Amino acid sequence: MSADGTGDVRAAGRPLTIAVASGKGGTGKTTVSTNLAETAAVSGMRVQLLDTDVEEPNCHIFVSPRVESRRAVTTQVPAVDDATCIGCGACAEICQYSAIAMAGSLPIIFPDLCHSCTGCALVCPTGAITLRDREIGMLKRGRGGAAGFAFTEGSLNVGESVSSPVIHAVKAERGEAELKLIDAPPGTACPVVEATEGADYIILVTEPTPFGLNDLELAVEMVRKLGIPFGVVINRADVGNAGVRDFCGREGIRVLTEINDDRRVAEAYSRGELAVDAVPEFRLRYEALFAEVLDAAGAGGAPGAAGAEAAGGTAGRATHGSRGSDTL
Repeated sequence: MSADGTGDVRAAGRPLTIAVASGKGGTGKTTVSTNLAETAAVSGMRVQLLDTDVEEPNCHIFVSPRVESRRAVTTQVPAVDDATCIGCGACAEICQYSAIAMAGSLPIIFPDLCHSCTGCALVCPTGAITLRDREIGMLKRGRGGAAGFAFTEGSLNVGESVSSPVIHAVKAERGEAELKLIDAPPGTACPVVEATEGADYIILVTEPTPFGLNDLELAVEMVRKLGIPFGVVINRADVGNAGVRDFCGREGIRVLTEINDDRRVAEAYSRGELAVDAVPEFRLRYEALFAEVLDAAGAGGAPGAAGAEAAGGTAGRATHGSRGSDTL
């Protein structure tokens, strides 16, 4: 297998999986995801766009999917049979998320806190605990964009606090895609790890501002911990300062492209239109970005390559360091 694992992806006949993430919200992550999906589909690839930002999914605004199916996403939570419960407290003791508490000899269940580990049912000495399904979200499947690529969206029910099961359900959807594009949640917490884990390549979208740099540094630490090759897209590159470019240069991080601010794109965004459809030169820009991503995904640096090898890279277009060392 190649250093980044992608060399064998196509040979094995499985889709190339690219996740689009960001250290913070509002950097243009969904804009990049949706425009790349349309660009790849127009090029002739079989594409599946997966919206795993389940707390606030918004890819549908831009790809206008024709929904073909819906299904509920459920998790298993404990239910206690009072007739056989002896009040030993073993279930509450094993629960690491405080989803079970003892009120005297009576176990109280807090379904919202349950992570469905099933440990409580396993340790119950009398079999008083059984597991029941509880709906926490919804999964929608269909086809979107002018090119009609496959589209899957997950949405977490209002009031739910655990999003990972819905993200897992979105990623588990099967299809005949050659390319899977994952629009990940923003940030660096557990939902992002769940969304990006197992990807062949990660695109980190950022902006050249102090906040953008701070959150990019956190995102880079996360991705290096996961050991997945990655590159950076600098959005609104003509505003802010050079901090992001300098950081990428020092760290040997490949800058896939820089996208300048453009009022026409903002106007298209406000109408729910893709930049590649509304602004002709942006289709060319995303075609170039797509080619750059495919090249990077097929020739990403090996772990630890971010050091001396990348020293010759210039700020704004470093050539190695897609993985780096485990420093998180």
